[in-house]
Amino acid sequence: MKLSNFRILLVFSITAIFIQSCSYDNEEIDSETLDTETIDDLNKGPNESDTTIDLITDWNSLWVELDQYAFGMRPNATARALAYIHLAAYETAVHDMRGYRSIENRLDGLQINDRERDRNISLDLALNTCYAIVMDHFMNNIDPSIDNKIGLLQSEYEDQLSQRLRRRDIRNSIEWGTHVAEQVIAYSQTDTEAETQILEPQPLDYEPPVGPGLWSYSAEPERGLFPYWGKVRTFVISSEETTSIPPPLNYSTDPNSDYFAEMNEVYTVSTRATEENNEELWIAEFWSDDVEGLMVSPPGRQIAIANQLIEKYDLDYDRSLAMLLKLGFSLNDAAVSSWADKYEYLVMRPSVYIQEFINPDYQTNLFKFIFWPNPTFPGYPSGHSTFASAAAGIFIDEFGNDTNFTDRTHEGRTEFLGQPRQFDSFTEMAEENAFSRIPLGVHIRIDCTEGYRLGYEISDAVNRYRLRN
Repeated sequence: MKLSNFRILLVFSITAIFIQSCSYDNEEIDSETLDTETIDDLNKGPNESDTTIDLITDWNSLWVELDQYAFGMRPNATARALAYIHLAAYETAVHDMRGYRSIENRLDGLQINDRERDRNISLDLALNTCYAIVMDHFMNNIDPSIDNKIGLLQSEYEDQLSQRLRRRDIRNSIEWGTHVAEQVIAYSQTDTEAETQILEPQPLDYEPPVGPGLWSYSAEPERGLFPYWGKVRTFVISSEETTSIPPPLNYSTDPNSDYFAEMNEVYTVSTRATEENNEELWIAEFWSDDVEGLMVSPPGRQIAIANQLIEKYDLDYDRSLAMLLKLGFSLNDAAVSSWADKYEYLVMRPSVYIQEFINPDYQTNLFKFIFWPNPTFPGYPSGHSTFASAAAGIFIDEFGNDTNFTDRTHEGRTEFLGQPRQFDSFTEMAEENAFSRIPLGVHIRIDCTEGYRLGYEISDAVNRYRLRN
């Protein structure tokens, strides 16, 4: 339904742009009488590369806003959306990216017809069209007042980009962006596991096994979220190919056991963070990204960071699109592998244990933001920790590990502690993110350690996935 609506919007857009471009028609510019260099110059416009970067980061910024208000998606469907969105953008532009190659033939079932691409398209206009269609398709359950910003940004760029284009090139550019977007959407829909689970993220047919130390739910709102996500399509490395390490500690209620010590660490650290309002609380809330309507999702946080890095390092559009594609693949595959392990090992959340054996009045530092004290899925490995290192590995491959980066994703927010934090390396940033779940009160240390390890394994595989000729 959404795609059909976008076809209607595209008809209106093309009609409006044709009217704007009539000055070129009146001059009767005929491509048959112009040499290739003249045509390319006409279509490019001034500083096309700069415009392309602005277009990419503007669409990413809008996506981060959409992600904040996309209900029922995080974190799995969000990570999946990123993979397909940036696949579509990459394939729309790859013919113009020097030294890069299409990966269509490596993705069984993806069919992009190069004959649909006219020689003289505007890359920016094609990208603008593609972003609008795929974001509208993959981002679900968003209030219309927010969702409408997709069409507004699309129209704004169409108005700007069509100024020096001929009608035929406008039409061909929009048709190419539309073709790639529709083919990527069609490819995504062949992953029936994901398509089915997105419609029912907390399926009633899933009942976890019962036993000491096993994760379970105590009320309907806490039912398992995406319990079958380990079967969803991956792009580079599957859950069967990643290393799956069982929890290194056995469940125990003995106060002298290592298991009890890990639970007590969560209780001590998170309680102290609240009582002292210290840096640990700042770190916990800065990286939380758990709350729909308030914060971006955990995978989406990495896109917000990527956007800042593109600007900080003045990345060209081709490197930006390639990095975003790898980042999307890494986050998608991280969600699949970590969820496969979560529902295999079923490690309980610390608050349940703490309330039974340490302090019955304990609440997590997440509880003040949401209606339930924990994310509604098992703890080991931590998804946050997996996403953190799955992204960090991509950033390290692109920029090197050493950096002087300040994350300003939550700058200006007053609802929680989101003041910018500065990092000297990407490993430092990922580690802080990964282990922020302890002072938040929602993970024990072994959850974070394993997620942090698993994410780097996934990003290493993605970094070996060749995009260049």
